Amino acid sequence: MRFALYAAPRPGEALHDAGSRWLGRDAALDTPLEQPQVQGIEAAQMAVMTAEPRRYGFHGTLKPPFALKEAETQEALEAAVALLAARLTPVAVPDLKVGRIGHFLALVPGMRNEALEALAAECVTALDGFRAEMPVEELARRRAACLSPRQDEMLLRWGYPYVMDQSRYHMTLSGRIFPAEMELLQPVAECWFAPSLSGGFTVDALALFMEPEKGAPLVMLRHFALGKAG
Repeated sequence: MRFALYAAPRPGEALHDAGSRWLGRDAALDTPLEQPQVQGIEAAQMAVMTAEPRRYGFHGTLKPPFALKEAETQEALEAAVALLAARLTPVAVPDLKVGRIGHFLALVPGMRNEALEALAAECVTALDGFRAEMPVEELARRRAACLSPRQDEMLLRWGYPYVMDQSRYHMTLSGRIFPAEMELLQPVAECWFAPSLSGGFTVDALALFMEPEKGAPLVMLRHFALGKAG
């Protein structure tokens, strides 16, 4: 079992609905959804292109998935998340848009958002006492993945290479896809998400997700409103 802290819109919000439909799964209900049709791309191909982010649910990562130490419990983690959320303040992301990160599509801020970076860094550090050490075999596998020295440092310290100054906030919309697929998919994604992004996006809660067992789809447990106790 693993847990993760995400910035994810609440069920019923336009962005949650748009993102869940795009990926083909609602992580709050843990149910499949019909994906939008894309001209030139078969439904089965669309399902394959979005398979990896579909398992994780529509979200932007704040603290990447981690296993709990044996001495810790889900109840203790939830209490700590509630306390953390109560002392944090919402962060506006008014310029979220469809963009490319390497070979995959994602919703990304139009420019650097230092408040959002600080929020993610606080989530990584404040809850790290709950994180179990990574198994030696998995650590070795991750270190062999052509990481930069700084990314390797982050992996060893925080259990994930793409945190702190190595992170770039994004809400993943596809797995690794070919350039031709990207050309077909990006304009459709821009049209699909335009209505739900017209008012911008505000990270006003920490969303706790759980992976029940290794390789299982992650499910949304609950939202902890920022700046509010309880």
